[in-house]
Amino acid sequence: MFVLTRETVLNPAALDTRSLPKKVFGRIMPWPRRGICGRDLARLIFEVQILRYVSALIPFLLAMAIWPHLALPIAQAPLPMVIVLSLVEMRVLRLAPEARKRRVDADEAGRRLDRLAFRARGCLRRIAAAHDLREGDLRLVVEQSELARVPPLTLVSVQSAHPAPHLLDLQADDRAILHAGLFDAELTEAHLLAANQREDTYVREVEIDARSVSGHARMAAWIARTGEPVEAGA
Repeated sequence: MFVLTRETVLNPAALDTRSLPKKVFGRIMPWPRRGICGRDLARLIFEVQILRYVSALIPFLLAMAIWPHLALPIAQAPLPMVIVLSLVEMRVLRLAPEARKRRVDADEAGRRLDRLAFRARGCLRRIAAAHDLREGDLRLVVEQSELARVPPLTLVSVQSAHPAPHLLDLQADDRAILHAGLFDAELTEAHLLAANQREDTYVREVEIDARSVSGHARMAAWIARTGEPVEAGA
């Protein structure tokens, strides 16, 4: 899981948006600056389509290197390459509709999505209280890559349309809330991906109104920021 915010990417301009929810896969490539482990970084690099194409065509490149006299015929016969690319992209790295539905049944998929929504609202309330946001909407957007048979890749951001569409600048404490609050053994990224694949929907959006955050949550956030206890009767 990688949290998208200006502190975690080298190209923050890629996070600018005119509409919500801001989608990433197939549109932009966020380059991490911090907040991502080596495994997730490798998985993010694998999302670059041209690199996958080159990897799929390695057998052809090796054949041309081993048998130079076949280099020209291979290069002039692109149809086998196109077939290989299609098989890899559409059959190996993606699942057919029937295979997606076999991964998880409809009831379990619904439970997983409900669990995600419940946890997302809790994270949003804590983040809204920490930033003392009192108006406008907050949306937690969880976007996953549709690629199968590779580790899931999940991008998480907090977005708002107030006063204009934007992604919130999340501090380390905010990111820790998301890392601790969204996924665990009961709901993993792989669990969510199976539910998303069943419905062929890879962007999940959960929204709250900042005005709905309780005074208790705001007071707890204030105490955490200042370290000052609240006197009885205050």
